Amino acid sequence: MHTESDLSKPAASAARAVKRKTRITIYLDDEVLTQFRSLSEQSGKGYQTLINAALRTRLTGARTEPAPAL
Repeated sequence: MHTESDLSKPAASAARAVKRKTRITIYLDDEVLTQFRSLSEQSGKGYQTLINAALRTRLTGARTEPAPAL
């Protein structure tokens, strides 16, 4: 049974900010994946989280740096 005070508190899931993510399939070099998995074990963060952070860092840097010549 809910009391009045229970109803006045926001649900835990509603209090969290919504994070938008999209599931994709991506092919990475074995060496790249091995490095991220190793970093994952060292840091305790998931390797997909680390890949996402690296991409965000690169995109942020790309806004302030000229694109590298290929």
